[in-house]
Amino acid sequence: MDKRLRYLNALRCFESAARLQSYTQAASELNITQAAVSQQMRQLETALEVKLFVRKGRNMHLTEAAEVLLTSTQGAFNRLIDGLNQIQMQEMAGSLTITSTQSFCSLWLMPNLCSFYDAYDDIQIRVLGSNRLEDIRLNHIDVAIRFSTKADLACPTGLEQIYLGGDKSYPVCSANYKAKLDLKTPADLARCDLIHHDDNKVSWKEWFEAQGLCATSACAKGPHTRVSSNDLALSAALKGQGVALVSKELFLDFQQAGLIVQLFDIPHPVVWQRYVLYDPHSPKRKRIQVFIDWLIDSLP
Repeated sequence: MDKRLRYLNALRCFESAARLQSYTQAASELNITQAAVSQQMRQLETALEVKLFVRKGRNMHLTEAAEVLLTSTQGAFNRLIDGLNQIQMQEMAGSLTITSTQSFCSLWLMPNLCSFYDAYDDIQIRVLGSNRLEDIRLNHIDVAIRFSTKADLACPTGLEQIYLGGDKSYPVCSANYKAKLDLKTPADLARCDLIHHDDNKVSWKEWFEAQGLCATSACAKGPHTRVSSNDLALSAALKGQGVALVSKELFLDFQQAGLIVQLFDIPHPVVWQRYVLYDPHSPKRKRIQVFIDWLIDSLP
């Protein structure tokens, strides 16, 4: 056997440090000290007689040799994980941890989980609502449902990504609010109380401009409520505080129940792209697959 395989532990440290391009993050991932990672890298460079990392200011860059080694180590570790998973594959029954935005979890996932349990009552779902991009590996998450206004979402190395289609946002309000203001045309929204999103990714200004209307006077009218998420925007609209731009999949149940009204069939020009991310090497992949299949079939 090649004597260089004695450095397997150092190669594991290298793969983490090279993938994350940070000794500090690698130390956190491996649950060791940064000094231990640094020492392992010095020993590996000495043994292989090659330079693996070059620092430029605070940034760490891979050398050409390190790029080759990273590809090789990741391929080897993935094959090893595949072999381990084949002998440690978990049965269908068990648990899954799912993460997504707080809005999606509270307004779509939780209300629809009953249909998943109808088919798979032996799988327990733990829902983690978070507006941060949670690290799947570090936080022991099995499936992440993510959203982006871009056509492509960067997928972390080692994870699989499936595109779930787009979802559009529409102007909505309570039935009483619509009746009170007699809203008939898009131009009528200029005299409404508008509920704004803090991040401005789905802004009223863009919606008005897409209809060829002047956004300046409408967006200047007050008072305005500003919110940080779709669930807060929908909550404000339900209480008659004004008109909100809300994702269709999140207000659909309220619309069908007669609690919310979609004012016009005119979506915001920005479309939210939906993705699901998971670890293809997870021993829970039987459970993960049935959950993703259900998700694809159930999303509007």
